[in-house]
Amino acid sequence: MAPGDPAAPSLDPARSLAGGIGAVAALGASMAWLWGFTVDDALITARVASHLASGAGYRFNAGGPVVDAVTPLGFAVLLAPFGGQGPLGALAAAKWLGAGAVLVAVFGLGRRLFSRTSAAYAAALLLCLAVTAPLAAWSVAGMETGLVTALGIASLGEGALADVAAALAAGLRPELAPWCASVRLGLRLASGVTLKRAALSPALVLGAVALVAALRAVLFGRAAPLSVFAKPSDLEHGVRYAVFAFVQTGLPLLCVAPFSLRRGAPIARAVALAGVVHFAALAAVGGDWMSLYRLAVPVLPSFVLGAAELSRVAPPWASWLRAALAGALSLHLWLALSGAARGVGPDRERLIESAKAPLAGARSVAALDVGWVGAVADFKVIDLAGVTDPRVALLPGGHTSKRIDDALLRSRDVDALVLLAPPHDREVERRVRLLPSAESFRVVAELPLAGGQRYVVLRKP
Repeated sequence: MAPGDPAAPSLDPARSLAGGIGAVAALGASMAWLWGFTVDDALITARVASHLASGAGYRFNAGGPVVDAVTPLGFAVLLAPFGGQGPLGALAAAKWLGAGAVLVAVFGLGRRLFSRTSAAYAAALLLCLAVTAPLAAWSVAGMETGLVTALGIASLGEGALADVAAALAAGLRPELAPWCASVRLGLRLASGVTLKRAALSPALVLGAVALVAALRAVLFGRAAPLSVFAKPSDLEHGVRYAVFAFVQTGLPLLCVAPFSLRRGAPIARAVALAGVVHFAALAAVGGDWMSLYRLAVPVLPSFVLGAAELSRVAPPWASWLRAALAGALSLHLWLALSGAARGVGPDRERLIESAKAPLAGARSVAALDVGWVGAVADFKVIDLAGVTDPRVALLPGGHTSKRIDDALLRSRDVDALVLLAPPHDREVERRVRLLPSAESFRVVAELPLAGGQRYVVLRKP
C-alpha cells in the first residue's frame, strides 16, 4: 500500500510486528547515543527521592520544608525505592524508567504505522522519529518526560485505557492537559461515538488535573507547582518557544496538510487539531527554560501516527515531501545539538566528584544550580532560584534573577557558595557576590565545566 492508497489498513501480524521491532531499534539507537543527556532539575527530583528513601520525607533538604521541588507530583515516589543509593542512583533509575516506558510505547506505535501505510513510508516516518533529538534525549534525561511521553503515545489508542493514560499524563504535566483532553475527544469522535459519550474522555482528564491541584494544596499549601512561582515566564517568550519548537522538532510539519485533512483521515484531523491546541498552550504558559523543547516532546509521536493516516488520502508526492522536510529539520537539530547534549551527564558527574573536597564539612551551601550541588553531599542547600525553597520562590525576579538579600544568607547560616564565574554568571550570582556577608568568603576552588565555563567554590575562613 503506497501513500495515497485509500484501501483499508493492513492487519498482517508479521508486518505489524516488524514495524514494532523497527521502531524500538531505531529510537533505541538514538537513545543509546544520547544516554549521557540530563539536566540539573533531574538531580533535584533524585535528591527528593533519596530523602523519601531515608525516611526524611518529601523534602529537598533533610529537615527542611516539605516542597514539591519539581512539577510532576509523585514522580519522586516512583524513584524512592532506588533512592537508597543517593541522588545519582535515583537518577540512573529514572533514566532507565523513561527509556523503557518510551520503547514499550513506541513498539505499539510502530506496529500501528506498518498496518496503516506502505512499508517504505512507515520506515521513513520511523527514521524521522529516530533523528528527533528532543524525543531521544528527554526520554533518557532522568526526568518525568519519558514516562509522560509513553503515556502520551498510549493516549492515541482506543478505549478506557487510553483515557486513563491521558489523565495520568495530564496529572503529571499540567500544561499537557489541553492536548490530552482535545486528542481524546477528537479520537473518540473519530471512532464514531456520540458527542455525549466522547465528552467523558476530556472530563476524566480535567478531573485528574483538578485532583492533583487539590492534592498539592493539601500537601504543599498551594495548588500550582512551586516552579510556577520560581520560574515566571511571559507570553512573548512562550510564543517564541512554541514557534521554534513547532518548526525545529520537524515532526509537527508531518500533519500540515489542510486540503488532505479536509478530504478525510479523521484520526489525522484529531491529531493535528490537538497539536494546534498544545502549541497554543505552550505559548500561553510561557514556554520553558530548558533546552531541546522538553514541553513539546510528549506530543511529537502523535504527528507520526497522523502522517500515516494522512498518507491514505493525500497525494503521494505531498506525503513524501512532508516527510523529507520533517526529517531534514529534525536532522539539522540533531547535528547541531546532540554532540553537546550527550556530554552533559558525564560532565556533571565529574563536577560532582571534583566538588567533594572543596565542599567537605560545609553545612549550608548557597547555589543557583542546586541539582548537582545537592548530589555532592547531604548538606543543606540554599536554592538561589527558589525551585526548592518557598521563600525564595516568591521573591521578585526570574529564577536567575531573584532579589536575594543579605538577611537571607545570614538567616540560613550560609558557609559556602557555589557560583558560575564571570562572564557566564547569572544576575542572582552577581547580586550575591556584592552582598556584605559575602565579603568574608574566599575562593577555595575552581571547577571547570564544558564550553569554557567554570564554577567557583567560596568558603568562609
